[in-house]
Amino acid sequence: MTARAIPGPSTAGGGVVVVGGGLAGAAAALRLADAGVRVTLVEARPRLGGLVFSFERRSPAGELTVDNGQHVYLRCCSAYRWLLQRIGASGLAPIQPRLDVPVLDAARGRMSHLRRTALPVPLHLAPGLARYRHLTFAERIAAGRAALALRRLDPADPTLDEVDFGSWLRRAGQSPRAVEALWDLVGVATLNAPAPRASLALAAMVFRTGLLSTPDAADIGWARVPLGEIHHTRTRAALDRAGVRTLLPARVREIVPGERGGWVVAVERGRTLTEHVAAGAVVLAVPPRPAHDLLPPGALSAPERLLRLDTEPILNLHVIYDRPVLRGPFLAALGSPVQWVFDRTEPSGTRGPGQYLAVSQSVAAGEIDEPVATLRRRYLPELERLFPAARGARVRDFFVTRERTATFAPIPGVARLRPGARTGVPGVYLAGAWTDTGWPATMESAVRSGATAAREALIALGRPYDKDPMPGTEGRTVA
Repeated sequence: MTARAIPGPSTAGGGVVVVGGGLAGAAAALRLADAGVRVTLVEARPRLGGLVFSFERRSPAGELTVDNGQHVYLRCCSAYRWLLQRIGASGLAPIQPRLDVPVLDAARGRMSHLRRTALPVPLHLAPGLARYRHLTFAERIAAGRAALALRRLDPADPTLDEVDFGSWLRRAGQSPRAVEALWDLVGVATLNAPAPRASLALAAMVFRTGLLSTPDAADIGWARVPLGEIHHTRTRAALDRAGVRTLLPARVREIVPGERGGWVVAVERGRTLTEHVAAGAVVLAVPPRPAHDLLPPGALSAPERLLRLDTEPILNLHVIYDRPVLRGPFLAALGSPVQWVFDRTEPSGTRGPGQYLAVSQSVAAGEIDEPVATLRRRYLPELERLFPAARGARVRDFFVTRERTATFAPIPGVARLRPGARTGVPGVYLAGAWTDTGWPATMESAVRSGATAAREALIALGRPYDKDPMPGTEGRTVA
């Protein structure tokens, strides 16, 4: 894009345009507005939330509110917890009192739990690991030693990003069974990659922070209402109260220098109406390709790296039975193509007797384009194998949601492709779970990126800001 100047009012010390209304964009807009900055948020979709959203579906089970996928977070996700609090939604996505993950081995028909105690780290996991029946005694001892070795690694060490987690686990004495029943059980859900395809740096960050930082770090939280209630309705209300001007659906066509400084953002609203919004700074909280297309020349030293960030899909199967088949809110499975199953009966609005299960399938590249009928034939027998109560139950509805670009691929070497918040052009900043937050592509990473981009914009505008709004969001800002 040619960086031609557009006439407009002076933008020195002016407001900020945030492009993108996902979690990163919403976090950036709220942080900027809280600091007294005039903010315009532009979102191309008719809703906020990005990849975290709900939609309505007519079903034999009634009018359903369906989440596009199952999203969870951990107590250690301080930035995401800040966002929930900021929009008044903490009570809508509470955290379990203490980590407890039921894990069913389908091949052996055996249930066991991953639990923690209130003991100091790392002793908080020792009793639960000692009772984890999906590993042999020797595998449990080896897993404990590997956890201690993992705790000594520094995720910020760039050499770790060149190594795959699977190789490290083999060198740490982990058996294939231990990788399946423990390390991949957690890693696939958080990284969206099995150990051999995951950066050791990202894996170390996940396990060190989630399991080995504080005793309660891995306690799990999830929305007890539709995601749209939190990340569209509540977020929009919070933005309105903060004075943020929210434009949706609206699309940013270009970002060019203003004649009197700052930037002018061309916003298309409808087919013919284009508005030019002047800004002292711009936060691009959009996926890598749109960011690449909108960045002014010179913003990144190697902008083509954004196009080399591969993506990984996530597949979600939605099954409604005429009777309850799952006890408890969720379950993880081993020895089955089924990974994680969640009960979404109440938040979906399912009518009558029965249960709505959401089956969340990470690392789904091999199945993401499979026809619904094929997935139904493959997974309904598996669910019957996992849940005896499903045998003979009537399936009231079965449908699929697909996120083909759900996360970036956390492969070894990915850190070189993830830019920081600050670009080489003053006043233009990047945000998104794919930027260099040190975290994998999670809701936490998205919110952290937005907070970091907002902080950089405030510094550039000479505005005061809260230096510690959410611990650990300092991030890295080198483009």
